[in-house]
Amino acid sequence: MQLDAAILTDLLGQVRDGSLPVSDALERLRVLPYEDVGFAKIDHHRGLRDGFPEVILALGKSPAQVAAIAQRLVERGGRLLVTRADPAHAAAVLAALPEATYHETARAITLERRPSLRLAGVTVVCAGTSDLAVAEEAAITADMMGCEVSLIVDVGVAGIHRLFDRLSDLRAARVIVAVAGMEGALASVVAGLVDVPVIAVPTSIGYGASFGGLAALLAMLNSCAAGVSVVNIDNGFGAGYMAALINRGMREQATENREQ
Repeated sequence: MQLDAAILTDLLGQVRDGSLPVSDALERLRVLPYEDVGFAKIDHHRGLRDGFPEVILALGKSPAQVAAIAQRLVERGGRLLVTRADPAHAAAVLAALPEATYHETARAITLERRPSLRLAGVTVVCAGTSDLAVAEEAAITADMMGCEVSLIVDVGVAGIHRLFDRLSDLRAARVIVAVAGMEGALASVVAGLVDVPVIAVPTSIGYGASFGGLAALLAMLNSCAAGVSVVNIDNGFGAGYMAALINRGMREQATENREQ
């Protein structure tokens, strides 16, 4: 189905004349049709339902396809996040949207025409520089969702004193994303030092017996420290998204408690 302006016009008219309550109109807006561009069906109202606009996964899409979807999302919403974008994807998007930014390490493209207030509280920590691509993907995702993000890098358990030097920063966070490959021990160590949720991200970094991140994934799932949740291998986007939701929810709850 194509997004039809007549649908919105009729809906707003019913609200104006009082025949449709605002709450009912909001529910209808949550399921408005998508925009069909042939090779993709663009969900312009995902932000209304989920709190953040549709994100483009560039992996498997041509540069032209990514650029076309990006243009439509920015035209309608003014915000853009593309993940797993290679230089060819970036070149195509930047040609169409020169104000966009390509984050090469994170393989992400971002654009925000109306910057929002950032809420402090998210910390992303990674074990080694080899894990930085996934860590930066998580940080950029949380940032685009309105969080102020602190990034702590290269503090893995092989030199655990490096982590202890940042203990005060970890304890100041409301939610922590812990990114590690190899044996994936970082998440358990961090969770044993703080009283906030820890989102563990196993990475595919490691030698043969790491099985492309499977060893780290299983280690994190079997963490003896409480308060650890785990996302899929290399899923920095998913971890950053979840961290932002937790941070925002905690802030909203704190505001409600103050108002009571």
